[in-house]
This record gives sequence, C-alpha cells and structure tokens, in this order.
Amino acid sequence: MNDQENRYKQPELAIEEIVNRIISSGKMSRQDHILLTSVAVKNGEMSTETRRHINRIFDYIQTSRLKLVDW
Repeated sequence: MNDQENRYKQPELAIEEIVNRIISSGKMSRQDHILLTSVAVKNGEMSTETRRHINRIFDYIQTSRLKLVDW
C-alpha cells in the first residue's frame, strides 16, 4: 500500500460507517451532514471511494429513500 492509500484508509472507513448508519436509519440530520463533511474533507482531497459513498447519500435523497431532519 502506498502513502496516498494509507492517508485515505482511515477516513474512508469512517465515512463508510457514517454513510451506512445514515442510510440504515433512513434519516440524515444537520449534525450527520457536518460530521460527514468534516471527515470527508479532512485531508483536503477526496478519494474516488469517498466520492462514491457521498454519491450514495445523494442518490438516497433524490429517490426519497432518505429524509432530511433538523434542517
């Protein structure tokens, strides 16, 4: 594993856990959004895998499978 892959590994695992929790609950709060955003941009860049997880959230919102609460 190269240095760039190591740099992304931890945040990607955290993002995957956050996204899975949000999707399984069917709700995303402003606090969830802030947490997800802060972890996603922590390194100043986003990997392809991180973008894929974020896009899952957008897909669920667009298809009304995810409700935004406390906005």
